[in-house]
Amino acid sequence: MTSKKNEKYHQILQGALQVFAENGYHKSQVSKIAKAAGVADGTIYLYFKRKEDILIRLFQEKLGELVGKFHESVEGTSDAVEALRMVCSIHYSELERNPELAHVTQIELRQSDLELRKEIGNAFKPYIVLIENILEQGIEQQQFQSGLNVKLVRNLIFGAMDEAVTSWLISGRKYSLSDQTEETLGFFLNGVSSRS
Repeated sequence: MTSKKNEKYHQILQGALQVFAENGYHKSQVSKIAKAAGVADGTIYLYFKRKEDILIRLFQEKLGELVGKFHESVEGTSDAVEALRMVCSIHYSELERNPELAHVTQIELRQSDLELRKEIGNAFKPYIVLIENILEQGIEQQQFQSGLNVKLVRNLIFGAMDEAVTSWLISGRKYSLSDQTEETLGFFLNGVSSRS
């Protein structure tokens, strides 16, 4: 994409994020997205075939950025506990900084359309794989239990953080999400730490 095309593409995604957060996916018309993005309605269709594609790309882009931050932060550590702490801290702090993204990831992920849910789920795969790799690293380092069901535990970890963000949103963001990092990590570690 040329830089001007790239700029419009990102304007549309940012506009969609705002509109989806305010109205929910099903009540968000393409015309509202275009207005929020500062582009003509027809311009949207130069980049996206349908509204579903906008939501899918939004998840792919935003989660891609988040996973990039996770990888950058854990690259420098060989300690699985510290890597898990960084993932939890970034998950909470990034969504706390961007409540619109938090709303869209928490609410719009739970789409009734099965195909749409599958597509959005694919955008989460690199994140789930990262958590799985950290768990496997912790088992190798004997920080985590050797018999750990890694696939189950990675889902439980992601699910717990996901639910913490949902509760924070429902509460009206009355407390700091970032301040929940150490308690969340402590809960995980009580469940997975090596007993030896």
